[in-house]
Amino acid sequence: MARALPWKTIAIVTTITTILLSLLLLPACCCVRGPAAATTIPKQNIPPIGTEPIPTPTEAKAKAPTQTQFRNVDFHIDVDTVLNIHEMRGVMVAKEPGAPLNFDNKMSFVLKIDRGHIGMKSPSLDNLMNRYVFNAPNSPLRNLHVTTDGKQLKQEGIIHKIIDIPFTMWADVSADNGRIRLHPTKISICGINGLGLLKAVGMTLEKMIGKELPHEHGISADKNDLLMDPGKMLPPPDTQLHLTGVRIEGDELMQIFDAGMHLADLALPHPDVRNYMYYREGTLRMGKLLMVDADMLVVDADASDPFDFFIDRYNDQLVAGYSRNENNYGLFVVMRDFNDIGTPLKPGERVPPPN
Repeated sequence: MARALPWKTIAIVTTITTILLSLLLLPACCCVRGPAAATTIPKQNIPPIGTEPIPTPTEAKAKAPTQTQFRNVDFHIDVDTVLNIHEMRGVMVAKEPGAPLNFDNKMSFVLKIDRGHIGMKSPSLDNLMNRYVFNAPNSPLRNLHVTTDGKQLKQEGIIHKIIDIPFTMWADVSADNGRIRLHPTKISICGINGLGLLKAVGMTLEKMIGKELPHEHGISADKNDLLMDPGKMLPPPDTQLHLTGVRIEGDELMQIFDAGMHLADLALPHPDVRNYMYYREGTLRMGKLLMVDADMLVVDADASDPFDFFIDRYNDQLVAGYSRNENNYGLFVVMRDFNDIGTPLKPGERVPPPN
């Protein structure tokens, strides 16, 4: 006679086994469903090396000018003299035909500004005038201090004509055929009305000091007006530009440039950046790096204020920052502001990604 099967025992074992299997398989099911949620993250297109062509630039393209576009950049002339570049579009060209644009030698290239809004504040105006424009031992003007006063420019200093004569001058500013025209509305000489005094003796600033002005730096006189050519006043790198407007904006002498090249805006690889320098086309040289068909976007680590950049110390800023290659083989560079080098990181500063 066949032995009866223990159905009750089998049922209990089967139920326990089913529960255990369910518990074991539940995480696996969750893991299967997990990646479905992650598919919303955009995937990077990283082609295997050698599978996408990278055309070699022709000789003409390799030697072409480098297109440039700046926004919110405090560009240092020296350690404490700054051009406040609110926006600028132009090209940079090596003086030697066919040579790369060499960042390590600012004497070797020319910055041609198509259009831009560039300001200067009082300390930088003082430095520009005293260190570069009126720096000759026999200069007719010295110890200049320039400030803004409402919509006028106020200049204090010394006129040297046989003796030193302290003066203060208030002047309207305007653009005149590519130059800045300073038209005095008031001159105080030792508390005396200088304009009235000059008129009384049949004298003008042009007659008084016109011949001794530094014409090589773009300074000349027209009666009592002073004319200044911004393209000749700045130290290297050399610039080519055409001034179309000038005005006082707050504490800045704002200069508007338009050379009429009508260059289109460059399309940024990262349109959301606020403070940047973008270099496109031609060949760049930075230290041991030679970049053909240049495509380099340079931003500051601290986006809360303008990008403080000093070309003489660009490598120090590079060392304090980081860079990464883009999918199109361009270069994305993050620099610390020049005036932040050697200081602790600020809240919100960009930091290198973890290794």
